[in-house]
Amino acid sequence: MTGSEDIEWDATLYKYEQIAQILTERIRSGVYPPQTVLSEVTLEQEFGVARPTVRLAMKIIREQGLIVTRRGKGSIVVRRDNNGS
Repeated sequence: MTGSEDIEWDATLYKYEQIAQILTERIRSGVYPPQTVLSEVTLEQEFGVARPTVRLAMKIIREQGLIVTRRGKGSIVVRRDNNGS
């Protein structure tokens, strides 16, 4: 995975939107296959952002139906959306 120093942040978008785009692409391309647990702590460190930023990104991909979040279990990839939507 890339570190935050490798990311060129787009100043016209919020970081959480960009992180959501990156995570969505990773899920769709199979980098994160179904049943992968996405750790907020790991993503926070990887992207160099605060936990609330990661949580907003997770909310977006949860609304897309790509992950489910269970209290005490974390966020789990449930499917790869290959239709590009």
